[in-house]
Amino acid sequence: MKNNKNTDVRKKKTGMAPYMGRLYLIFAVFAFAVSIIGWKLSDLQVVNNERLQGEGDKRQVRYETVAAHRGIILDRNGRPLAVSTPMMAIWANPKEMLGKNLKPDEDVPVIDWHGLGRQLGIKPEDVRQKVHSYSSKGFIYLRRQMTPAKAAAVLDLDVPGVYSREESKRYYPAGEVTTHLVGFTNLDEKGQEGLELAYDEWLDGKEGERRIIKDRRNRLVKEAETISGAEPGKELMLSIDLRLQYLAYRELKQAVQQHGARSGSLVMVDVKTGEILALVNSPSFNPNNRKSIKPETLRNRAVTDIFEPGSVIKPFTIAAALESGRYTPGTVIETSPGVMRVGRNYVRDVRNYGRIDLTTVLTKSSNVGVSRIALDLGPGSLLEMFERIGLGATTGSGIPGEQTGGLPLMRERWSKIETATLAFGYGLSVTPLQLAQAYTVLAADGIYRPLTPLKRDVVPQGVRVMSSSVVDQVTEMTTRVVTQGTGRRAKIPSYSVAGKTGTVKKVGQQGYLDNRYVASFAGFAPVKDPRIVTVVILDDVGGKNYYGGVVAAPVFSKVTGGALRILGVKPDEVAQGSQRNIVAKNIVAKNNVTVPNGKG
Repeated sequence: MKNNKNTDVRKKKTGMAPYMGRLYLIFAVFAFAVSIIGWKLSDLQVVNNERLQGEGDKRQVRYETVAAHRGIILDRNGRPLAVSTPMMAIWANPKEMLGKNLKPDEDVPVIDWHGLGRQLGIKPEDVRQKVHSYSSKGFIYLRRQMTPAKAAAVLDLDVPGVYSREESKRYYPAGEVTTHLVGFTNLDEKGQEGLELAYDEWLDGKEGERRIIKDRRNRLVKEAETISGAEPGKELMLSIDLRLQYLAYRELKQAVQQHGARSGSLVMVDVKTGEILALVNSPSFNPNNRKSIKPETLRNRAVTDIFEPGSVIKPFTIAAALESGRYTPGTVIETSPGVMRVGRNYVRDVRNYGRIDLTTVLTKSSNVGVSRIALDLGPGSLLEMFERIGLGATTGSGIPGEQTGGLPLMRERWSKIETATLAFGYGLSVTPLQLAQAYTVLAADGIYRPLTPLKRDVVPQGVRVMSSSVVDQVTEMTTRVVTQGTGRRAKIPSYSVAGKTGTVKKVGQQGYLDNRYVASFAGFAPVKDPRIVTVVILDDVGGKNYYGGVVAAPVFSKVTGGALRILGVKPDEVAQGSQRNIVAKNIVAKNNVTVPNGKG
C-alpha cells in the first residue's frame, strides 16, 4: 500500500497522468489508419485489381497485328510465279508530331523535315505539308513498301510520332510473261486481277495479334506475349509450264511487232488433261513496275476479247455435215465459178475451185463449199455442233473476266446469208480460250473436258460430244490443210500437225472493214496421239500479209514444236509428207469410206 501511494505521488509530481490517455488515443488512431490503408492496398492490389490494371494497360499496353504472308503461286513444276517479300511501312501520328497532345510543361518537338524527307525519298516540303494537312488525325502513312534497311534509317532519326509497321510486297519473278494469267495485288496484298483475284481468299493469310508494352512516347519497351500466331496463306499451283510460257510470249510478241498487229493472244492446252500449259497476250506489262502501265495492256485478251472466228470454225461445220449422214469425205461439192449469190449478197472464194470433194473444201478453205453445205443442213445442225464443243458458254476455267462469246439465237426463220456465213465463222463470236476448248475436243477424240489454269491431280472423265469416226475424218482433213492447203507454214519438223487457218474482217461502225483483219491458226500435234492444242490470234494485222496462214501459222509452228521437244514428246515415226496416206488408210479401214486425193 505504501509503494502504491508512493507511485501515485511520483506521477502527480512528474505530471504524466494527463498525457497517457492521449498517447493511447494516438496509437489507436494510427493503428486504425494503418489498417485502413492496408485493407485498401489489399483491395486494390489483390481483391479488385482488374480496374487498375486496365487503366495502366490503356497507357502502356498496345495490341498489334502480326502480318501473315500471302501464299506463293507456283507453276506446275514448282517454279515461283508470285511471292511475298518482307517490307516496312512508315507511318506517323500528326498530333504527336505537331505537339497537339503535349502537357503544359512539355516542349513542342522540333522536326528535322529535311532529314526525314531525304530518308523517305520524298520532298521535305511534301512531307511537312502532308503532316499539317492531317494534323487532327492520329494515323497517316508517310511511305509504304520500304526495305527494312531504309525503314531503319528513318527510325534512326528518332522523330517524335514517326513509327513503322511490318507489311509485305508481292513480287512476280516472271514479270510481264505471266502477268495476265497470274494477275497482281494492291499495296495491301489483296488480289486485283487474274488468279490473284480469283483465289484471293485461298492465298490470303490470317493475321495474328501480339501484345506489347510502350512508354508514354509510344516507344516499344518490350513484347509481352503473342496472343494468336499469324497463319500464312495457302500455296496455289498452276497448270502452266513456265518454260512454255516464256517460249509462247517471246514468239507472240515478235509476231505482233513484225506484222504491225494491234495485239495478239496465244493459248496452249494439254489434250490429255484439259490443263492450260501457256496463256499469253501481247502487249503486256510488268507488274513489278506499275508506273508505266497503260490501260490497254491490262486486259487478259485471251479470255476477255471476243471476235468472229472465221475459217477456223470450218472443221466443225464439216463435222456437222459428216454427222448428218448425207456427206462423206468424198462427197463432191460444186463451187464454180468461185462465187455464189445468196439473196442480195455474194459468197466468194479466192479463186474458182470447180467441183471438189469435201476434203478439198476444207483443205482449200472454200467459202462457197461450206455455204452450200450449211444451206443444205440448216442452221440448227451447225448451232447444235457449236454448242456441244463449248462455244457460247464459258470454259469453266474460273479466270476472271472470261466472256461467253455469243451464238445466234435459234429461231424459226433465218435468211440464207445468215446461214451461209455461219458456216465460215461470221455471225458468232468466240474468245481465244473458247477456240482452244473447241479444238481440244477435236484432239481428245471428241471428249469435252472443262479447261483449267490449275494443275490437276485427277483428270475428269469428260463427256463425249463427237463420235470417234467423225473426229478421225475431220482430223485427216485438217491434216491435209497443213500438208497441202492454207496451213503449210504450221508444219513442225518430225511432228505431224492438224489445224486450220482463219482470216476474218473486223467490224466497224459502217459494217465490215476492207483493210482490217484478225488472223488466226488453231491446231494440234502430233496427229497420231495428240498432246498439245495451240491457238494463235493476231488482231488488226497491218500490211499486205494479213492471212492467218502467213502470220499466225508460223507462230504455231515455233511454239508448238518447241513445246513438244521441251515436254519430251516422241517424234512421229513417219515424215510429215507421208503422214496423210497412213492416216487416210486407218480411216478407211475403221469407217469403210473412200477418201479421194482431191486437187489443189
